[in-house]
Amino acid sequence: MSLGMNRTWILAPLALFFICAGLSAGQDATSPGEEQLAKGIAALKAGDLDSAEKVFTLALQQGVKSPLVYHNLGVIAQERGQHEQAVARFRETLRLQPEFGPAHLLLGISLLALGKNAEAARELKTAEKLMPAEPQVHLQLARAYDALGEHFAAIDQYQQLTKLAPQNPEYVYLLARSWADLSRSSLKEIAKLDSNSVRLHQALSMELWNQGKYDQALASFQKAADVDPKLPEIHLARSLIYLEQKKFDDALAEIAVELSLVPDSQAALAARAKIAAAKSASVP
Repeated sequence: MSLGMNRTWILAPLALFFICAGLSAGQDATSPGEEQLAKGIAALKAGDLDSAEKVFTLALQQGVKSPLVYHNLGVIAQERGQHEQAVARFRETLRLQPEFGPAHLLLGISLLALGKNAEAARELKTAEKLMPAEPQVHLQLARAYDALGEHFAAIDQYQQLTKLAPQNPEYVYLLARSWADLSRSSLKEIAKLDSNSVRLHQALSMELWNQGKYDQALASFQKAADVDPKLPEIHLARSLIYLEQKKFDDALAEIAVELSLVPDSQAALAARAKIAAAKSASVP
């Protein structure tokens, strides 16, 4: 499985940790040294998983029990889609170095792949505390919340993501999609409470309007008006649809009803002026 992210930032901090800490005491002359482990890291960065695995597996066999070794074996397993094994490796990494953010992140990704969404969210929340400026953390945590149906929490993560990378259109799209998911979820809850709710009709009407299904939207808005004739915005919406259809008299009739309900509505007054101007411009 490709993680779609740069391995360098994942590997480099642990490499520095290992070099600074030195090799484990009691190491014999045949154990992999820093130079050999560096070759394993280079192979992993280059995508040569087999060569990297040989280096790190040999290190384990020869007693080098370090976070670097377990973490990189976890990365290799994850790249191969072996998520159960990856989870075990990342847990070993965190047993030895609990505050290593990338291991929490990658552990969360593998847990998500295994469908263990609640566990994934916990690990990714820890990663967020340790690496608040890393976009991948917020992206994966948002996906975990999406999987759990926690729409508000997912939206919060997508919002943080767009702040960190405001020029990334994919993140903006994901935020918009998350808002849409929340809207659909809310409509389902409304329908459970009252299948003839005026707000349900209104929301469905807006969706039809946005899809360009004008006649269906008009009929749906009328259902909303039938449920609550005094609800503002319904006749305003109908007037604007008629305006798009160039049915100016119908549009003026609807906006007159809207203004009878909310005489001071700036939106309705602006719509009336717009309709009148469009009608005048249409006269040869």
